[in-house]
Amino acid sequence: MAPYETLCRLTRETAILQSIEALIGWDERTYMPPAAGEYRAEQMTYLAGIVHQRRTDKRIGELLGELATSPLTKDKHSDEATTIRQLQRDYIKQIKLPQTLVEELTRASVLGQQAWVEARKNNDFPSFAPHVKKLFELKRQQAEALGYKSCPYDALLDDFEPDALTADVAKVLADLRKDLVPLVQAIAQAKKRPDASILTREYPTAGQEAFGKAAAAAVGFDFHRGRLDVTHHPFCSGMGPHDCRLTTRYDEHFFPSALFGTLHEAGHGMYDQGLRPELYGLPPGMYVSLGIHESQSRMWENLVGRSRAFWQHFFPKFRETFSSARDVSLDNFYFAINSVQPSLIRVEADEATYNLHIIVRFELEQALLSGDLPVDDLPGAWREKYQQYLGIEPTDDADGCLQDVHWSAALIGYFPTYSLGNLYAAQFFEQADKDLGGLATQFSCGDFAPLLQWLQRNIHHRGQCHTAAELIQLVTHKPLTHAPLIRHLRAKLEPLYGLA
Repeated sequence: MAPYETLCRLTRETAILQSIEALIGWDERTYMPPAAGEYRAEQMTYLAGIVHQRRTDKRIGELLGELATSPLTKDKHSDEATTIRQLQRDYIKQIKLPQTLVEELTRASVLGQQAWVEARKNNDFPSFAPHVKKLFELKRQQAEALGYKSCPYDALLDDFEPDALTADVAKVLADLRKDLVPLVQAIAQAKKRPDASILTREYPTAGQEAFGKAAAAAVGFDFHRGRLDVTHHPFCSGMGPHDCRLTTRYDEHFFPSALFGTLHEAGHGMYDQGLRPELYGLPPGMYVSLGIHESQSRMWENLVGRSRAFWQHFFPKFRETFSSARDVSLDNFYFAINSVQPSLIRVEADEATYNLHIIVRFELEQALLSGDLPVDDLPGAWREKYQQYLGIEPTDDADGCLQDVHWSAALIGYFPTYSLGNLYAAQFFEQADKDLGGLATQFSCGDFAPLLQWLQRNIHHRGQCHTAAELIQLVTHKPLTHAPLIRHLRAKLEPLYGLA
């Protein structure tokens, strides 16, 4: 067998093992009985060790060495060149990581997530703190093993947003914050206010589930290749080219939580379902970065799901499903779901203040990683940051530093990709609106296929053939900028609040 075909075969076999890892990880966070937690950690640790052995096999290195200067690499953006280039990148990173560290990180993250569930439920940060200490220590070891340009956080950020540097992300967030804060301040001083109590009426779980599934299917999530379940913290997990699992959580007295969480995860799912299935496991059949992945989830959640056009189509079904909302007008409901109000919970934050939640986490996890912030001081530091950036602070840790699953799962470096995703989403959406001749008219008629097909053509089908920076330039003809997001927020919020 030729070297390239051999490399692809070995890589696809490893992808099968990784899909099994994903499946038992999904089960652990949905249906696994609590008593099985410790053994599940051993199962996942064992699999992670096998996967690491395969990714660092000398045979992989030899094949990549043979292929590095082959004619297959001539066209940088071809499927073959992308496969060779990206697998070489992965191989170089993986051989720097000791297998013992990979296994210990897996075990610690599985046990950490189980501890987090109980700690959040019981508002008990002290019981969770030892897990945070261990996980951050292991991530420091990972950063040192990989090496970095300027700071250890660079090495961890690269796992989620390849080639991104901490300093560059910090500048992007600072530029965004500079234009965002005056808008939020102007809204806070506006006399016109929404009736947000509309959203806290009684919305039975059964109705929310049916409505959410119908909305996800309408925008394009294929339930023949996926499903929706309940968990403590919503996520999307792909176990293969035709097996994508979404999760959400329900609150009968806060309607936005489940619906927008479901649309968010459906956005992730549609990206996974839009990747070329015949290339599953190979770089051209994989997502390019988490920032780009988050652009898809944030786009469907906010730029589509919170648009007036979306609700012009769905509002009659909403009032039919929920008797508590029969007296609500579309105008009042639309204003309510786009209410701007500093809040404690990131996943329920409005579009305007959401990125301030990310800045808090971005700064705190850097301080935790460097050791400048002792873990035991995290709850207090969290409250201080929330007071500084949002003018509010949590009264307990469950709604404070325990609200997110990420640190318990060793996902340090993930949070900035949410803000990058917001920026990518607005810029992609603005271009799609131009290319497709006005998305609002299509949405109001319940036609979401043109946007999804545009995303599939321009983003999903390209896999990792382009970097995130190359992709945004290729699709929108401009480098990444926060201007489209600010334009979107002003165009929506200023009329609602009487500022226009």
